[in-house]
Amino acid sequence: MPRPKALDLFSGAGGAGFGLYLAGFDVVGVDHKPQLRYPAFHDAPHAKHFTFHQADALTFPLEGFDFIWASPPCQAHTSMKTMHNAKEHANLIPEVRAALIRRAIPYVIENVEGAPLYGPILLCGTMFNLGCEDAELRRHRLFECSFPMLFPECRHGQRAAATVGVYGGHLRNRKRTIGIYGEGVRDSVRKVDRGVEDFNVHQGREAMDIDWMTLAELCQAIPPAYSEFIGRQAMQVIGVTA
Repeated sequence: MPRPKALDLFSGAGGAGFGLYLAGFDVVGVDHKPQLRYPAFHDAPHAKHFTFHQADALTFPLEGFDFIWASPPCQAHTSMKTMHNAKEHANLIPEVRAALIRRAIPYVIENVEGAPLYGPILLCGTMFNLGCEDAELRRHRLFECSFPMLFPECRHGQRAAATVGVYGGHLRNRKRTIGIYGEGVRDSVRKVDRGVEDFNVHQGREAMDIDWMTLAELCQAIPPAYSEFIGRQAMQVIGVTA
Protein backbone atom coordinates (compact mmCIF):
# COMPACT_ATOMS: atom_id res chain seq x y z
CA MET A 1 0.00 0.00 0.00
CA PRO A 2 1.37 3.47 -0.86
CA ARG A 3 1.97 5.76 2.08
CA PRO A 4 -0.19 8.89 2.35
CA LYS A 5 1.53 12.11 1.32
CA ALA A 6 2.23 15.06 3.62
CA LEU A 7 3.37 18.54 2.61
CA ASP A 8 5.87 20.17 4.99
CA LEU A 9 5.69 23.94 4.34
CA PHE A 10 8.42 26.24 5.74
CA SER A 11 10.26 22.98 6.39
CA GLY A 12 13.62 24.15 7.64
CA ALA A 13 15.99 21.23 8.09
CA GLY A 14 13.17 18.75 8.63
CA GLY A 15 12.37 18.30 12.31
CA ALA A 16 8.62 18.29 11.68
CA GLY A 17 9.01 16.39 8.43
CA PHE A 18 10.90 13.55 10.06
CA GLY A 19 8.17 13.13 12.67
CA LEU A 20 5.56 12.94 9.89
CA TYR A 21 7.64 10.22 8.23
CA LEU A 22 7.71 8.29 11.52
CA ALA A 23 3.92 8.64 11.67
CA GLY A 24 3.66 6.91 8.28
CA PHE A 25 3.73 9.67 5.65
CA ASP A 26 5.86 10.26 2.61
CA VAL A 27 6.93 13.88 3.01
CA VAL A 28 7.51 16.76 0.59
CA GLY A 29 9.44 19.62 2.16
CA VAL A 30 9.29 23.21 0.89
CA ASP A 31 11.47 26.09 2.03
CA HIS A 32 12.73 29.26 0.37
CA LYS A 33 16.28 28.51 1.52
CA PRO A 34 18.36 25.50 0.45
CA GLN A 35 18.16 22.83 3.16
CA LEU A 36 21.07 20.51 2.47
CA ARG A 37 20.42 18.50 5.65
CA TYR A 38 16.74 17.88 4.94
CA PRO A 39 16.07 14.11 5.27
CA ALA A 40 15.69 13.82 1.48
CA PHE A 41 19.46 14.25 1.27
CA HIS A 42 20.44 11.81 4.02
CA ASP A 43 22.48 8.73 3.20
CA ALA A 44 19.90 6.45 4.76
CA PRO A 45 17.05 4.16 3.63
CA HIS A 46 14.40 6.60 4.86
CA ALA A 47 15.58 9.28 2.39
CA LYS A 48 13.43 7.73 -0.35
CA HIS A 49 10.34 8.80 1.62
CA PHE A 50 11.30 12.49 1.34
CA THR A 51 11.40 15.09 -1.42
CA PHE A 52 12.58 18.68 -1.07
CA HIS A 53 11.75 21.77 -3.14
CA GLN A 54 13.44 25.12 -2.71
CA ALA A 55 10.43 27.31 -3.38
CA ASP A 56 8.07 29.89 -1.90
CA ALA A 57 5.84 28.08 0.59
CA LEU A 58 3.12 30.69 0.07
CA THR A 59 2.74 29.87 -3.62
CA PHE A 60 3.67 26.18 -3.72
CA PRO A 61 0.82 24.04 -5.17
CA LEU A 62 -1.24 22.36 -2.43
CA GLU A 63 -2.92 19.76 -4.62
CA GLY A 64 -2.15 16.06 -4.34
CA PHE A 65 -1.54 15.86 -0.58
CA ASP A 66 -3.42 14.04 2.17
CA PHE A 67 -2.18 16.28 4.98
CA ILE A 68 -0.45 19.65 5.18
CA TRP A 69 1.90 20.87 7.89
CA ALA A 70 2.90 24.55 7.96
CA SER A 71 5.44 26.27 10.21
CA PRO A 72 5.39 29.95 9.20
CA PRO A 73 8.22 32.14 10.55
CA CYS A 74 7.77 32.83 14.25
CA GLN A 75 9.84 36.02 14.66
CA ALA A 76 6.76 38.26 14.62
CA HIS A 77 5.39 36.46 17.69
CA THR A 78 8.36 35.72 19.95
CA SER A 79 9.30 37.72 23.05
CA MET A 80 12.24 39.11 21.04
CA LYS A 81 9.78 41.36 19.16
CA THR A 82 9.71 43.75 22.16
CA MET A 83 13.47 44.41 22.13
CA HIS A 84 14.53 47.96 21.38
CA ASN A 85 16.42 46.87 18.26
CA ALA A 86 13.86 44.32 17.05
CA LYS A 87 13.22 44.18 13.32
CA GLU A 88 9.74 44.07 11.86
CA HIS A 89 8.59 40.67 10.65
CA ALA A 90 5.48 39.82 8.67
CA ASN A 91 2.73 37.74 10.24
CA LEU A 92 2.13 35.06 7.59
CA ILE A 93 -0.28 32.96 9.65
CA PRO A 94 -3.56 34.48 8.32
CA GLU A 95 -2.46 34.05 4.69
CA VAL A 96 -1.31 30.48 5.31
CA ARG A 97 -4.51 29.59 7.18
CA ALA A 98 -6.73 30.97 4.41
CA ALA A 99 -4.93 28.90 1.79
CA LEU A 100 -5.16 25.72 3.86
CA ILE A 101 -8.86 26.21 4.58
CA ARG A 102 -9.53 26.63 0.86
CA ARG A 103 -7.74 23.34 0.23
CA ALA A 104 -10.17 21.60 2.63
CA ILE A 105 -7.90 18.77 3.80
CA PRO A 106 -6.51 18.13 7.31
CA TYR A 107 -3.82 20.64 8.28
CA VAL A 108 -1.70 21.88 11.17
CA ILE A 109 -0.12 25.30 11.66
CA GLU A 110 2.78 25.31 14.15
CA ASN A 111 4.21 28.34 15.91
CA VAL A 112 5.47 29.75 19.22
CA GLU A 113 3.49 30.77 22.28
CA GLY A 114 1.88 34.14 21.61
CA ALA A 115 1.18 33.43 17.95
CA PRO A 116 -2.39 34.18 16.77
CA LEU A 117 -3.51 30.59 16.27
CA TYR A 118 -7.10 29.37 16.57
CA GLY A 119 -7.73 27.00 19.50
CA PRO A 120 -4.19 25.65 19.55
CA ILE A 121 -2.88 22.74 21.58
CA LEU A 122 0.45 23.05 23.37
CA LEU A 123 3.18 20.41 23.27
CA CYS A 124 6.31 20.27 25.45
CA GLY A 125 9.35 18.02 25.48
CA THR A 126 8.45 16.76 28.93
CA MET A 127 5.35 15.13 27.44
CA PHE A 128 7.65 12.83 25.47
CA ASN A 129 10.40 12.37 28.07
CA LEU A 130 12.86 14.34 25.94
CA GLY A 131 16.09 15.70 27.35
CA CYS A 132 19.77 14.99 27.81
CA GLU A 133 21.75 13.68 30.74
CA ASP A 134 20.04 15.07 33.87
CA ALA A 135 18.07 17.75 32.00
CA GLU A 136 14.51 17.73 30.69
CA LEU A 137 13.47 19.51 27.49
CA ARG A 138 10.99 22.35 27.96
CA ARG A 139 10.25 23.58 24.46
CA HIS A 140 6.68 24.81 24.21
CA ARG A 141 5.09 25.03 20.77
CA LEU A 142 1.51 25.71 19.71
CA PHE A 143 -0.38 23.76 17.05
CA GLU A 144 -3.58 24.85 15.33
CA CYS A 145 -5.22 21.66 14.08
CA SER A 146 -8.13 21.41 11.68
CA PHE A 147 -9.29 18.26 13.47
CA PRO A 148 -9.89 17.36 17.15
CA MET A 149 -6.71 16.47 19.01
CA LEU A 150 -5.93 14.55 22.18
CA PHE A 151 -2.78 15.66 23.97
CA PRO A 152 -0.97 14.96 27.26
CA GLU A 153 0.00 17.41 29.99
CA CYS A 154 3.44 18.84 30.70
CA ARG A 155 5.45 16.79 33.17
CA HIS A 156 7.85 19.49 34.33
CA GLY A 157 10.25 18.33 37.02
CA GLN A 158 9.57 14.61 36.72
CA ARG A 159 12.68 13.71 34.75
CA ALA A 160 15.56 15.16 36.73
CA ALA A 161 17.20 18.16 38.34
CA ALA A 162 17.96 20.30 35.30
CA THR A 163 16.05 21.86 32.41
CA VAL A 164 16.82 21.98 28.71
CA GLY A 165 15.06 25.04 27.30
CA VAL A 166 15.71 25.21 23.58
CA TYR A 167 13.86 28.53 23.50
CA GLY A 168 15.64 30.04 26.49
CA GLY A 169 14.30 27.64 29.06
CA HIS A 170 12.93 27.81 32.58
CA LEU A 171 15.10 27.71 35.67
CA ARG A 172 12.39 26.79 38.17
CA ASN A 173 14.82 25.94 40.97
CA ARG A 174 16.64 23.36 38.84
CA LYS A 175 20.42 23.13 38.88
CA ARG A 176 20.90 24.47 35.37
CA THR A 177 19.04 25.43 32.22
CA ILE A 178 20.19 24.86 28.65
CA GLY A 179 19.03 27.50 26.19
CA ILE A 180 19.32 26.80 22.46
CA TYR A 181 18.68 29.98 20.52
CA GLY A 182 20.31 32.20 17.93
CA GLU A 183 23.73 30.74 17.24
CA GLY A 184 24.67 29.45 20.69
CA VAL A 185 23.87 27.08 23.51
CA ARG A 186 23.92 28.84 26.85
CA ASP A 187 23.55 27.81 30.46
CA SER A 188 21.49 30.37 32.35
CA VAL A 189 23.21 29.58 35.66
CA ARG A 190 26.64 30.70 34.45
CA LYS A 191 25.97 34.18 35.83
CA VAL A 192 25.99 32.80 39.36
CA ASP A 193 28.04 29.63 38.95
CA ARG A 194 31.08 29.96 36.72
CA GLY A 195 31.89 26.29 37.28
CA VAL A 196 28.96 25.14 35.12
CA GLU A 197 29.89 24.72 31.46
CA ASP A 198 27.68 25.58 28.50
CA PHE A 199 25.80 22.74 26.91
CA ASN A 200 27.08 21.84 23.43
CA VAL A 201 25.41 21.06 20.12
CA HIS A 202 25.64 17.32 20.76
CA GLN A 203 23.60 17.70 23.93
CA GLY A 204 21.14 19.90 22.07
CA ARG A 205 20.72 17.20 19.42
CA GLU A 206 20.18 14.58 22.09
CA ALA A 207 17.59 16.73 23.84
CA MET A 208 15.65 17.30 20.61
CA ASP A 209 16.18 13.73 19.35
CA ILE A 210 17.62 15.18 16.13
CA ASP A 211 21.07 13.96 15.10
CA TRP A 212 21.62 15.76 11.78
CA MET A 213 21.14 19.49 12.40
CA THR A 214 23.51 22.33 13.13
CA LEU A 215 22.84 24.43 16.20
CA ALA A 216 21.28 27.21 14.13
CA GLU A 217 18.93 24.66 12.55
CA LEU A 218 18.01 23.20 15.94
CA CYS A 219 16.97 26.66 17.08
CA GLN A 220 14.32 26.77 14.35
CA ALA A 221 13.14 23.17 14.67
CA ILE A 222 10.65 21.20 16.69
CA PRO A 223 11.41 17.71 18.00
CA PRO A 224 10.13 15.03 15.60
CA ALA A 225 8.21 13.55 18.54
CA TYR A 226 5.75 16.46 18.31
CA SER A 227 4.86 16.00 14.64
CA GLU A 228 4.88 12.22 14.93
CA PHE A 229 2.33 12.49 17.75
CA ILE A 230 0.09 14.80 15.71
CA GLY A 231 0.73 12.91 12.47
CA ARG A 232 -0.52 9.64 13.93
CA GLN A 233 -3.79 11.32 14.85
CA ALA A 234 -3.97 12.86 11.38
CA MET A 235 -3.60 9.35 9.96
CA GLN A 236 -6.78 8.33 11.73
CA VAL A 237 -8.59 11.40 10.39
CA ILE A 238 -7.71 10.55 6.78
CA GLY A 239 -8.69 6.94 7.36
CA VAL A 240 -5.31 5.23 7.58
CA THR A 241 -4.74 2.81 10.46
CA ALA A 242 -1.43 1.35 11.53
